[in-house]
Amino acid sequence: MPPVRIRKMEKAKKGTLKRLLKMLFKRYPLHLATAFVCIAFNAFTNLCSSIFMGLVTGILGEWLKNPTACNPWDWNTKITAEVMGGSFTISSNLSFVLLSMGIVYFIGIFASWGWNRIMAVLSHRFLNDFRKKMFNHMQDLPIKYFDTHAHGTIMSLYTNDIDTVRQFISQSIPEIIRTSLSVIFTLGMMLVNSIWLTLVVVACTALMFLNTKFIGGISAKYFIKQQAQVGIVEGDIEETIKGLKVIKVFTHEDESVEEFKVKNEKLREFATVANKNGNITGPINGNIGNLMYVLTAVVGCLMLVIPGFYNLTLTSFKALEVSTLVSMIVTFLMMCRMFSNSINQLSQQVTFIVMGMAGASRCFDLLDEENEKDEGYVTLVHCKYDEQGNVIETQEKTRTYAWKHQHGDGRLEYIPLKGDIILDQVDFSYDGKRLVLEDVSVYARPGQQIALVGATGAGKTTITNLINRFYPIADGKARYDGININKIKKDDLRKSLGIVLQDVNLFTGTVMENIRYGRLDATNEECIEAAKIANAYDFIMRLPEGFDTVLSGDGSNLSQGQRQLLSIARAAVADAPVMILDEATSSIDTRTEKLVQKGMEQLMEGRTVFVIAHRLSTIQNSDAIMVLDKGHIIERGNHDSLIAEKGVYYQLYTGAFELE
Repeated sequence: MPPVRIRKMEKAKKGTLKRLLKMLFKRYPLHLATAFVCIAFNAFTNLCSSIFMGLVTGILGEWLKNPTACNPWDWNTKITAEVMGGSFTISSNLSFVLLSMGIVYFIGIFASWGWNRIMAVLSHRFLNDFRKKMFNHMQDLPIKYFDTHAHGTIMSLYTNDIDTVRQFISQSIPEIIRTSLSVIFTLGMMLVNSIWLTLVVVACTALMFLNTKFIGGISAKYFIKQQAQVGIVEGDIEETIKGLKVIKVFTHEDESVEEFKVKNEKLREFATVANKNGNITGPINGNIGNLMYVLTAVVGCLMLVIPGFYNLTLTSFKALEVSTLVSMIVTFLMMCRMFSNSINQLSQQVTFIVMGMAGASRCFDLLDEENEKDEGYVTLVHCKYDEQGNVIETQEKTRTYAWKHQHGDGRLEYIPLKGDIILDQVDFSYDGKRLVLEDVSVYARPGQQIALVGATGAGKTTITNLINRFYPIADGKARYDGININKIKKDDLRKSLGIVLQDVNLFTGTVMENIRYGRLDATNEECIEAAKIANAYDFIMRLPEGFDTVLSGDGSNLSQGQRQLLSIARAAVADAPVMILDEATSSIDTRTEKLVQKGMEQLMEGRTVFVIAHRLSTIQNSDAIMVLDKGHIIERGNHDSLIAEKGVYYQLYTGAFELE
């Protein structure tokens, strides 16, 4: 992964945390507040164990002074014990203390169950909303985004990256709050107990933070690299699975394995360094905690043997009795252990925080991608004609359409949808550097069939992409029924276009549902009629369940030709006035092609049609044939005129198919 990209991700991490928490608190304020209260109760409960131990030690110490005078288990007996360094006196007995401990621990268990349940439910609901937001935004991204990002990398956002966010929300956030509260509570009680012992704890804690910052920083850097490399590996896997047949045909298995090994090895290196540093942070901090425990005990012993050394406390400056001092030191040592464990747990969350922020940052990168711009305001509406022949907008689904054009002066105009398309002196570049189309002009009158031929990469498909507004035109004009194509809303523009691509995409669902994808309000009868037009009806009826046969895996249980026929049927049911056929019959055998051609003639009747074809026999009847070469139209005319010219088209038609 490029170093510049790594630095950008590390810089974005700071803003990512704030942005993620803002989304979380805005969506679930009440749930988070309730969880926070439960976590606070749970943290306080953990601290109470040290306080109760101090109480028990103090009561037993007082009882040992005079064992015959009282019974520490008798409810009627009250023993006065000085605890917390003599800061306050408690009159109680062991029965009451143990009962209180049971009640407090029960509340702690209930609080722990509460915040765990709340955060589990909250995190999955939040991620459900997050995925929806990402997916909805992805639908509005331009085609260019998917051309420049590996599909496996995009899929990784919805799996690995979103899972790290779940782990951060459901585990890291509660753990950070719980341990932070525990640290604050414990430190406060330590200060009340003894400044001397607290200074020892603070000094060792500083070492823990330095260790976490240094080693955790290295770990964080490589966890970010690991997260990005996971997306690269998944992208490679997705690409390999998609092209597995090609790999096997060209016996490219060994090379594919080697390429995967390189990417996977890099992932291993990043993961090893990240986890190695992440895993040693905890043990080092644990050993520092053990050292802190020993030093605290040593300083506590000095407080017993050096007169006056133990007098400096926040709440008491009197000389303490040995039993009280022992009780204080025992309580402090327990708090010391709890404090070091809390700090260690806090440092171990650094790994999950970094992974969560790296995953969230990549997800936010998707959300921050600029939507497909659409400044169009001309819409497509259903219409009918009044007695005078004027176009009238209607809510009825008349299957007759008009462009609703609201002019700047307030004038409203309805322009009948005819399919008159003009590209005038168009220039286009995918990368902004090299022109793919230069000074291209195409005129398609309503009902005409325009054929585009030429070598691969000549710019044929690019022209149809511009008609669909998949990409913006760099220079020149494009008009649809006399309207600047940029003024037409993209959704409405694409509704008026039927398209059959060379690469067929079928979705999981029945055959009927896949055909109806062309027009969701189409009836079963219309879908069946469309299948007949495309000559797909016969093979569909031979399927196990006919039109109710469920397709999966992009129609893997169908042949390539059958998949293509379903794609043509989908375009037929759309019943659009303009059809774009990009190698629509490329996967169909010659016999089937003749049958489909008859159906295609019905489909194309009365429509403006753009045909991209390598089989020149399928375009002989086109009204105009345009021959492209390196982004320029070099020949233009019908079949007979181009044959008479004996130019490039003549060479292609008479046998030079190797130039295709």
